[in-house]
Amino acid sequence: TGLLAVEGVIPMPLGNFPRRMTVIGLAGGGLAIWSAIALREPEMRRLEALGQPEWLIVPGAAHRLDAHIWKQRYPHLRVLCAPGAAQAVAEAVPVDATGDPFRDSALRFVTVPGTGAREAALLVRHGPRVTLIVNDIIANVRHPRGLGTRIMTRLLGFGIDGPRVPRFARRFFLDDPVAMAGALRGWAGEPGLARIVPAHGDVIETDPHAALLRIACDLDGRRAAGEPSGDPLV
Repeated sequence: TGLLAVEGVIPMPLGNFPRRMTVIGLAGGGLAIWSAIALREPEMRRLEALGQPEWLIVPGAAHRLDAHIWKQRYPHLRVLCAPGAAQAVAEAVPVDATGDPFRDSALRFVTVPGTGAREAALLVRHGPRVTLIVNDIIANVRHPRGLGTRIMTRLLGFGIDGPRVPRFARRFFLDDPVAMAGALRGWAGEPGLARIVPAHGDVIETDPHAALLRIACDLDGRRAAGEPSGDPLV
């Protein structure tokens, strides 16, 4: 299962906020598009040379921006989203599935616990290595560009100091922090976990296990293994 990441931006006053589309090669030769970004024609043709887009995955209601453009170009695209986001996503494109349709040991679509079923994630396995692809539950915008982007990143907690759950995510769809923390710890236990690919910010490739555990501790107040009992959580 191959992966391709495409970097884009959301224009905003005094800066551009980073976003990422991830393209996943399917076992049958087609492509799944995670958090679609509309590309210029030459880039679309380069992508099509890799395979025929078959699934459009809208991982959360806030990531519908370019879904309609993709559906117009590829009317056959089947749309997949988390069940709690289906009503909002259907305002942009018809929804075909809300559960894992792939039946592929190398690709697993999951609804993130603790989010009211509004956020999705993907686990992609390539040989012994596992990639966790997330939407808005983890942000890692370490290098914001432009004054407006820096302000937004700090105010909304998009991970300028390291991977974290953004403040807007905590407010609008995190309804059970303990349940989400449990999911993060489960993913941290994947022995082959090589990277975390967020929708916003830098890919997390340096000790992704530890990054997940730190975020989990921040959510449920438990201490990581080996942490001194008198020290504050980081």
